[in-house]
Amino acid sequence: MTSLLLDIGNSRLKWGVLEDGAIRRTGHISQEAIRDQGLVALTSRLPRRVSSVFASNVAGNSFATRLSGVVGMHCDCEVHFARTAKNACGVTNSYGQPRRLGVDRWAAMIGAWAEVQAACLVVDAGTAVTIDALDGSGQHLGGQILPGVTLMAEALASHTSDLPNIRQKAVKQANGMRIFASDTGGAIAQGTLNAVVGAIERASRVLLEEGSDATIVLTGGDASRILKLLSEESLHRPHLVLQGLAQLLENRQ
Repeated sequence: MTSLLLDIGNSRLKWGVLEDGAIRRTGHISQEAIRDQGLVALTSRLPRRVSSVFASNVAGNSFATRLSGVVGMHCDCEVHFARTAKNACGVTNSYGQPRRLGVDRWAAMIGAWAEVQAACLVVDAGTAVTIDALDGSGQHLGGQILPGVTLMAEALASHTSDLPNIRQKAVKQANGMRIFASDTGGAIAQGTLNAVVGAIERASRVLLEEGSDATIVLTGGDASRILKLLSEESLHRPHLVLQGLAQLLENRQ
């Protein structure tokens, strides 16, 4: 059996094909491209011969309905959506109302736990940045949500009169005294990036003070840039949500 896994985010949609326990034939497309070209921009890149489709969606119910119909026809099978639960795959949700935890966060934690099987700090650095802590038993300790680096920069440009909207991706990472930029664009780039790095490192430090030496597991579009700036070794898993979906799918079968 082969399964198509979909990680549907606010900025990008990622996919991978689960075959014999491994995720292969991965790819991604921006939500902007889908808005401009329609869902055919997605389906033209997806395989047809799969046994099932399993998705994590945070892009809203309307998009899920559209995608379910189009992808279901393309693959000739029903599209199923992951749901957050109280317990799954060794992870226990800390939320009093489990479904209120974003399914992408849930899948990312399950993916991280399946690999690490120990205390970890799960960071998804995308449009928003989510930081979730798991202890050594798989208990979710709670999390944090903050704007991603691009969203922070856009907020500054939108809500001030003199600050520019920078091309964040074009800015190189800086270490040491180079984090203090000598131009406004650079100052925004360094400030927004280091705000995220600082939040991750503080979360890691608090866990360590509480006796938990947690492994940092990073995913999301800005993960590779953040990884280079963290003061401790971390795991970069670009397909962490897909990995979690694979675990959840296996648990369903």
